[in-house]
Amino acid sequence: MITVTLYFKNQSEAEIIRKDLLEIREQIPFDLVMMDITKEAVLENTYRDIAPVVRAGPYQLKGTFTKQELWVMISSARDRDMHLQTLGDEGYRRRKKRGETYNSGDRFTNWLTRNYMWIIIGLLAVYVGLPFLAPVLMKNGKEWGANLIYKMYSVMCHQTAFRSWFLFGEQAAYPSELAHLDEYMTYEEIMGIRGARSDPATDLNLFVLQAREFIGNAQTGYKVALCERDIAMYGSLLLFGLIFVATGRRIPPLSWKVWILIGILPIAIDGVSQLPGFLTWIPINLPYRESTPFLRTLTGFLFGITTGWYLFPVIEETMMETRRALVWKNARSQQAAGEGGQAS
Repeated sequence: MITVTLYFKNQSEAEIIRKDLLEIREQIPFDLVMMDITKEAVLENTYRDIAPVVRAGPYQLKGTFTKQELWVMISSARDRDMHLQTLGDEGYRRRKKRGETYNSGDRFTNWLTRNYMWIIIGLLAVYVGLPFLAPVLMKNGKEWGANLIYKMYSVMCHQTAFRSWFLFGEQAAYPSELAHLDEYMTYEEIMGIRGARSDPATDLNLFVLQAREFIGNAQTGYKVALCERDIAMYGSLLLFGLIFVATGRRIPPLSWKVWILIGILPIAIDGVSQLPGFLTWIPINLPYRESTPFLRTLTGFLFGITTGWYLFPVIEETMMETRRALVWKNARSQQAAGEGGQAS
């Protein structure tokens, strides 16, 4: 037997349509599910401007329609159902059977579709916040805890000292002399070494390794366990997540072209153009550059904010579709259970 669903927001209007449906049901048996969209935000967002809506199988009528149009749609849905049953379509039968029972897995999925953004926000907050705890622990003599955080994040970030933020020191950052920032004391200066590119005898691998291992001291402060760019990337992703939730998750997705142009290209250019500083096989006379804390933060911020703007609304559309299906499934299951109780 097929199921016909009426989505409505006006009770009196719904009663008129329900009467027509009940008259049709006397000749074409079907289960009728009544869905008041004002009681579910996901349904109201979907059907607010087109209700009333009647659905039967893959067919749908919306707005203003006649009893004859209802008859044609329902009979088409009935004929389609009979045809699929006759063909022995097991996939169709399994989907139909799953739609009749609202189980614990559905309840969890429904909860997840409503709260997934808070889970993402929580994970991002921990991921971005924990690296700042490392220098705090170092400052307070809890080196074992700080070293644990540095070790954890070393798998996910290069943690190079001249590309990281510092807390509790003379400066917020100690960029390499290759960045040509006269207002900063450079990493080479605080370490008392010559630059990796200014001295042909410098072992570049050793130079980078030392920069990764340098955590800091009482004078310089202590390194944050994520680099400048990563902090900006994940921090801005967290920021957009909060904005997205605060606006009711109604922000439309960013165009993929804008995402590539503003989010991906700047960070790719800034990152790739400084690769020679890490590649030992690059000739010493090849042009090279080192980015600045500002550029790393700016490009990381643009990547994070546009990535969130592009992905979160797309994820929300998928979650809304799942929530609509689960809300209907729950109503269908409750109605079936109620009818069964009445019959017994």
